[in-house]
Amino acid sequence: MTFPLVSATAHLIASHGGFGLNFNPFETNIINLAIVIAGLVYFLKGFLGGILERRRSAILSDLKDAEDRLAAATTSLADAQKGLAEAQMRAESIRSEGQSRAEAIRMESEKRTVEEMARMKQDSASDLDAEAARVSDQLRREAARLAIEKALAALSGKLDPMAQAKLIDQSIQSLGKA
Repeated sequence: MTFPLVSATAHLIASHGGFGLNFNPFETNIINLAIVIAGLVYFLKGFLGGILERRRSAILSDLKDAEDRLAAATTSLADAQKGLAEAQMRAESIRSEGQSRAEAIRMESEKRTVEEMARMKQDSASDLDAEAARVSDQLRREAARLAIEKALAALSGKLDPMAQAKLIDQSIQSLGKA
């Protein structure tokens, strides 16, 4: 049984472009829409799923690659820091060895200079002593020669020929004993 008022009101609202619900599945194409949506879900699921899966694997691959590069960079950084530390230790060792070697060379040079100065002083003292001895010897010889000349000059006037012969004989004998 239909109510005339309800039917008329629904008709009135529908004819004037108002609001109404149509529950007839053939008029509203609900079945067609359900088939289209189900088809889209079925077919696009594989297509969109494949795209999303490829994108997901690409992102995972990029993340794995980034992690590998990070690990390699971390290892390289650790190696470089270790090498830097070793190089700094070697440089410090070389610097300290250089300083100690320079100090040893300086000390050796000072020692040689002092020894050379002492040797030169000793040589000059020896030369001075030798020159003094030579001059002293020369002065003694000259003094002896002058004394002998003076004595001979004085003796020749004071000795007679007999005393001179006796003195010469004694001198010859004393030379023979020596």
